[in-house]
Amino acid sequence: MYTAKVITVSDRCSRGEAVDRSGPVVEVLLRDAGYDLLPSAIVSDDPDALFTALTESVLEDAALIVTTGGTGFSPRDNAPEVTLAFCDRAVPGIPEAMRYASLQITPRAILSRAAAGIKDRSLILNLPGSPKAAKENLEAVIGALEHGLLMLRGGTQSCAEG
Repeated sequence: MYTAKVITVSDRCSRGEAVDRSGPVVEVLLRDAGYDLLPSAIVSDDPDALFTALTESVLEDAALIVTTGGTGFSPRDNAPEVTLAFCDRAVPGIPEAMRYASLQITPRAILSRAAAGIKDRSLILNLPGSPKAAKENLEAVIGALEHGLLMLRGGTQSCAEG
């Protein structure tokens, strides 16, 4: 399987004022899906902090980088902007699928600004900061990620597939 890294984006968690509850939920889902986890990170909502964490994760050769937090409407929520600025290519279908699945649960799903993209050989995916929403959103797409990573990492497919 592939390596994955979870980055929690939260001012309060990065200062030790709150306990990260979303990161561990995401790690359990990834581990259960067969991913090898790299050590997680907690960073502030500062754009430079997330940019640095993403850079380090790509240098670690993480196949999948999942952020949790920073996707809402708060003035400090900037994970989607940082992710898209960092990435070489956007992957809009992943957050579209997450919003669609989440919309079946809550009308507030339309407020998610989550993004996804590719940097070098890494797929980067934003999740909401709520543990429940992070779990629901990741569950909506986790089944398709392996095929994307296979293609991204130079895997092969038969002519009939594509």
